[in-house]
Amino acid sequence: MSTVKNMNNPNLIVDVIRHGEPVGGARYRGHGIDDPLSEKGWQQMRDAIAAGAAWGKVMTSPMRRCREFADELARSRDIPLRVVDDFREVGFGSWEGKTKAELIAEDALAFERFYQDPVNQRPPGAEPLADFIGRVRSAWQGMVADESTDHVLVIAHAGVMRAILAEVLALDPAAMYRVVVKNAGIMRIVYRSGTPNLDFLNRSLTNE
Repeated sequence: MSTVKNMNNPNLIVDVIRHGEPVGGARYRGHGIDDPLSEKGWQQMRDAIAAGAAWGKVMTSPMRRCREFADELARSRDIPLRVVDDFREVGFGSWEGKTKAELIAEDALAFERFYQDPVNQRPPGAEPLADFIGRVRSAWQGMVADESTDHVLVIAHAGVMRAILAEVLALDPAAMYRVVVKNAGIMRIVYRSGTPNLDFLNRSLTNE
């Protein structure tokens, strides 16, 4: 489990939301595909945070499917915005832009092997999982150590959220891909006396 402490705010709350559906629908997008949100994706994001929260800062991946909504939200609520390059999605190499059906049709065995061993059976040209986890961990730990506000919103990707969970819950890297993260799904990490706790996953804030 993460041992990074925030001496400024040992009770920090971090909400992390996955972007909504991008233009082109469901397909493998890492940091090599920069599709914007579809109209449905914009609505998913707006609905997910309809009740909002008292966020003191918004942090976002630089990818358009995250950053453009972050820009709108920060402006509309007059919240400081920070773009964090290391919160971009994992690189999927030759799988970028392809659907699950397309990949299975091309090489069903390679697709199956990836989910059996996502650490060692990476798509050709994909970012090594250890490198991805390392950069997300570094960005997360830096935020946790230095953040002075009480409540932060991070707008990112399914892979980034899984990597954060791996850090917070001390998950084996291979277990990351067993976690389902929905479009516009929110997870909340609450630090209590400096110790991180997962409060919820795949929620919206419409009822808060």
